[in-house]
Amino acid sequence: MKICNPLIKSDLPDIDIIREGEFYYLVTTTMFFTPGAPILRSKDLKNWEIVAYIFDKIADNDIYELKNGKNAYGAGQWATSLCKHNGMFYACFVCNDMKKTYIYYSDDIEKSYWNRYEIPGIFHDMSFLFWQDKSYLVYGNGDIKIVQLTEDLSAIEEGTNRTLFSTDKDGIMLRCEGCRAYVKDGFIYLCFIEWPEANVGNGRRREICYRSSSLEGPFERQIIFDDDMGYNNCGIAQGVLIENFDGNWYSMLFQDHGAVGRIPYLLPVTWKDNWPVIGIDGNAPVDFEIDGTENPTADIAISDSLNHDDNILPLQFQWNHNPINEAWSFTDRPGYLRLRNAQLSDNLLTARNTLTERTISPKSVFTIEGDFSGMKGGDYAGLAAFMGIYGTIGLKKSNSEYYIVSTRKDEDEIKLNVSDVPGFKCSHFWMKIEFDFENDDTAYFYYSVDGNEYHMFGEPLKMIYTLDVFVGYRIGIFSYGTKNLGGVVDFRNLTLFTK
Repeated sequence: MKICNPLIKSDLPDIDIIREGEFYYLVTTTMFFTPGAPILRSKDLKNWEIVAYIFDKIADNDIYELKNGKNAYGAGQWATSLCKHNGMFYACFVCNDMKKTYIYYSDDIEKSYWNRYEIPGIFHDMSFLFWQDKSYLVYGNGDIKIVQLTEDLSAIEEGTNRTLFSTDKDGIMLRCEGCRAYVKDGFIYLCFIEWPEANVGNGRRREICYRSSSLEGPFERQIIFDDDMGYNNCGIAQGVLIENFDGNWYSMLFQDHGAVGRIPYLLPVTWKDNWPVIGIDGNAPVDFEIDGTENPTADIAISDSLNHDDNILPLQFQWNHNPINEAWSFTDRPGYLRLRNAQLSDNLLTARNTLTERTISPKSVFTIEGDFSGMKGGDYAGLAAFMGIYGTIGLKKSNSEYYIVSTRKDEDEIKLNVSDVPGFKCSHFWMKIEFDFENDDTAYFYYSVDGNEYHMFGEPLKMIYTLDVFVGYRIGIFSYGTKNLGGVVDFRNLTLFTK
């Protein structure tokens, strides 16, 4: 079976993977999107599909309900550690906005919405470690710390929090973080990302490993991978080591890849002198062969008719922050997704019930049909290239007339393009966004009045991955009221074409 890199050209950062039965299971970061912490499944390490979400929401508060100027952008669920212990599955992550660490647990890894324990405090980028019949979290940035968990992993054992070791400081811009802990052949292996300063080595993110035969140390250090596969000196680092069913080892690491987000690579691993050696001759191979039979799965981003018999969200979709559940429906008007404006907003980033889906590099083209006849004055609805610097295309109702409107949010302001001819037949109106990640990360916006001939509208958007939101660009289906509540828009036939 041939592996081609990047493995998945979509936003899947902060990976952890475990084996269970005939499957591999992967968890990734989705931050403020809900439901969150998706579980993906694969039989072959190549093809992955979403099968569950660990939580439906973190909390009911102003942060997650986009109220009173608060939000969880750039926060929420981060860098989840996944494990199986004593017959139970566990997932641990930090929410910086809540100043808590959560340990979720379930007896079925493919069941959505696990139970959880709450631990006060932030155990940054932690990893489960099981060593000599005790359970730990290893965490930290630069100063690597360890704390012991209770037997059922529900709490911290008092008085056990201590520093294991301090990582290199000289010439390092971002000291070691993103821990993944392993035990093999009598050694503890702690793997991290590290980012040297521009004039140190290659000056890019790289994968570091510390090892010891004891938690008391000493810990030895090696750089175990440093390559960008020719992409803008963006290092491929932070992720997992995984042993397959045949005893061969692999690593899945991610790379900052512009506007599409942080995308994973699958790399071969060998062991030399009890150290993991990632890649081939120190490099990430464009392609390589692995043993096994390929088992294709559904893509993680797909078209959807939005025609569903019940109000269960298909797994490829996530809401921006917590939805207002009574304000969306597949059943109010069969064949459509209905969005009802139930909280006033003045822009996309403060709007509730924006439905999102990942984009895929190098090109993703989304189209959708909308019926806007139920809008009220001041309502705006359509499609968005969703991120901190965003763009939209849709219809706005003003003075009983409908206008085509596109918005562009740059770092400083929101810019509007408004059609000067009102009176569109709003019961059938189509929109399209083309995400072009191979030609300067640009998004283009179109509309159609017949579903066949599309017209470009407004200025293209220069997509920029920004840390204030900290996710790759997504498509967003949105509707919000700026003056009135209760306006309704119905959407159907979201189509995705990829290149």
